[in-house]
Amino acid sequence: MNNRNYNIYFNTHTISGIIICVLLYVIFFAGSFAFFRNEIAAWQNNVSYKTYQENHQSFDKLLDSLKGETNLHGRDINFYMHREGTSAYIGYTASNDTVLNKENLSKITPEQKAEKKKGRRRRGGDDDSKNFMYNFANKTAGDYTQNYDMGEFLFRLHFLAQLNQVPISVGIAPFGYLVAGITAFIFLFALITGLLLHWDKLVSNFFVFRPFSKWKTVWTDMHTALGVIGFPFQFIFAVTGTFLIVNAVLVLPFSKLLYNGEQQKMYQDIGVTAHDNYPYSYKPSPADVKIAPFLDLAKKKWPESEFKRIVVKNYADSNMHVIMELEPHFNSSFAGSGILTVKVTDNKIVEEKSPLTDTSYGDYVRSIIYRLHYGDYGGYPLKMIYFILGVMGCLVIISGILIWLVARDKNNVIPRKRKFNFWAANIFTAICLTMLPVTAITFIAIKISPKVDQDFIYRLYFYAWLVLSLYYIVRRSIRRTNRETLLVGSILAFIVPLANGLVTHNWLWKTFVDGQRDLFIVDFLWLMIGIIGLLAFYKTKKFFQKIQ
Repeated sequence: MNNRNYNIYFNTHTISGIIICVLLYVIFFAGSFAFFRNEIAAWQNNVSYKTYQENHQSFDKLLDSLKGETNLHGRDINFYMHREGTSAYIGYTASNDTVLNKENLSKITPEQKAEKKKGRRRRGGDDDSKNFMYNFANKTAGDYTQNYDMGEFLFRLHFLAQLNQVPISVGIAPFGYLVAGITAFIFLFALITGLLLHWDKLVSNFFVFRPFSKWKTVWTDMHTALGVIGFPFQFIFAVTGTFLIVNAVLVLPFSKLLYNGEQQKMYQDIGVTAHDNYPYSYKPSPADVKIAPFLDLAKKKWPESEFKRIVVKNYADSNMHVIMELEPHFNSSFAGSGILTVKVTDNKIVEEKSPLTDTSYGDYVRSIIYRLHYGDYGGYPLKMIYFILGVMGCLVIISGILIWLVARDKNNVIPRKRKFNFWAANIFTAICLTMLPVTAITFIAIKISPKVDQDFIYRLYFYAWLVLSLYYIVRRSIRRTNRETLLVGSILAFIVPLANGLVTHNWLWKTFVDGQRDLFIVDFLWLMIGIIGLLAFYKTKKFFQKIQ
């Protein structure tokens, strides 16, 4: 490789990498745990979703209880299913019946209006619509903040959703999503230029590791070896992550050009969502309204699938429709989406699309992107592999920061620049490496605290992260930051399953025997983190003693 190309690749790789290193570390670290998002939610609630027996009668029981609180006639009711069908984000609109809607609005008290305006995830205008979470496993309801869990927190942190609360308007997308999208896009440059930089010596240097050489050599060997091993995984995540973040921006011009801004109509035409243009008839349904038989029908047609979204249009009206959107299990079909729409009054199937056989080009593209990014197509073995590769990405980032520092810590660099380089690396490593003990602390706290909601998790995690980061920044010792965060994080990792066992009596071996795999995997994961972390600490301690 000629010097000009080498310098271009080297500078592009170094500059792009150091600019995004902290954000990228947060994305990889939180994303690694987010592969077990559902398992963490089950672990926190101490309810195994794997042993949950699906019962569609629960939907009708929920609707009956809602009818005792409000008049559902003429409303559209949406069930956004998640956590393997054990819970749903539910929202109902204002009634499509104009007369009933006026009556419903007149019954809203000033306290209800104030509470509605104060809601953080409120949608719509000044009407009597409502959104809430419902857990079918333990039959509890609450708003989004009350049902917030650590799995949701880490999942959203991995695409920096919490930054959306920063009062910065960029017009095209929420601030956090935009930052995450730009980070993923820059990461592509760092990956490609890094590969080109090492291309000529890719094979020969792949097997080279010199642990007792000078520091720059140690970090360079680690950075190169782990970077090359994890390159396909990291490249997939950079591409799919960029697409997932900016897809709304890409869709916007097409919807405006071809559909006059009606994105829902565009999604319906390409088969992403079902058609829902069923007008209200102002004629009540002659029969008792039940939706469980239609859910049973969909599951009978496609037993190897699960509900993604359920929509009840014009509840209790003669033109009431039940719209069911499904997706296949990964072991039945890698790609696909299904639709079953039934008119309630005459049980007539209006729209049908099999999630197993009627797979469109759009289904394949969407499924490839989502499944490759979320790693939900191979069970727990694949999730563990994704987790390990994600942690390797964190190590590549840390070693890259240290290479950057050591390469610039030379006598020919003026003291002002050397001081800046040290402080930059010191701040970067402190922010990144404290994530392990902070995450373990939060897992322990949510088990011993009597009340856990979004505010609790936010305050504990971000304040603990801030305090620990400032502590190690002030310490001004990157070596001690590395070793102490590894030691403390490993010790706390052992306490996570211990705290769970003491509080819930669901010990590691008990959940394994009872088949509660989702509860078991979280305790097992933290146990492995503790063991590997202590082994790594012991090895680094011996390493430091030998080179001194």
